[in-house]
Amino acid sequence: MFTTADRTALRDALVDAARSDERVTGAALTGSAALDAEDAWSDIDLAFAVAGEPAPVLADFTARMYREHAAVHHMDVVFERTVFRVFLLANTLQVDLAFWPAADFGATTPKFRLLFGTAQDREPVAPPDAARLADLAWLHALHARSSIERGRGWQAEYMIGRVREYALALACLRHGLPAAEGRGLDGLPAAVTAPFERTLVGGLDDLGRPFRAVTELLVGEIEQVDAELAGRLAPLLRELAS
Repeated sequence: MFTTADRTALRDALVDAARSDERVTGAALTGSAALDAEDAWSDIDLAFAVAGEPAPVLADFTARMYREHAAVHHMDVVFERTVFRVFLLANTLQVDLAFWPAADFGATTPKFRLLFGTAQDREPVAPPDAARLADLAWLHALHARSSIERGRGWQAEYMIGRVREYALALACLRHGLPAAEGRGLDGLPAAVTAPFERTLVGGLDDLGRPFRAVTELLVGEIEQVDAELAGRLAPLLRELAS
């Protein structure tokens, strides 16, 4: 297990490496460190602005992570023209290094603190669309019902979980919290989250009860977004769960 001292030392080493690389024109803290909100479990999140072709810089930093910092494996997440390379280290520390074309380098969320270089003005990333979340929720509710009726317990459990995910995301939007990847869930009021405990599946012989519970909560969240739509969907959703 890594320590906070391990994490700080590695982050400083990576920033120093970026400063000494003339191909890297800027760097920023991202993630919880940018907001001074780290805890013992936080990972390392850094963004680098790269002049010219990013691939050679990415390759060199990747080699450094394996050669000097005990990387065990990595994976990529690509957003627009930015590659987020995510490393798993032998001490279980996660290190996310984002390689941005210099023209795109800038804050798209509040979790961005410039360390050196120049940041471009960027439009903030839009939150998920509430209407889209509602649509995905009712679609998965349909599949939850059919999975239960077909005796496909594991698929039903998955579908019920997805309905819960979208309903909770709607609740996060309603309370001004991050709605993606569960990041805002623990900031929801207890009065909102407590009823969702009834939506947790207790086993494959316990599917109807949580499905009925999550359906009612979903209807309530859709009412907050579009009362007319909720009025049309509610009878159908309740029929599915019955």
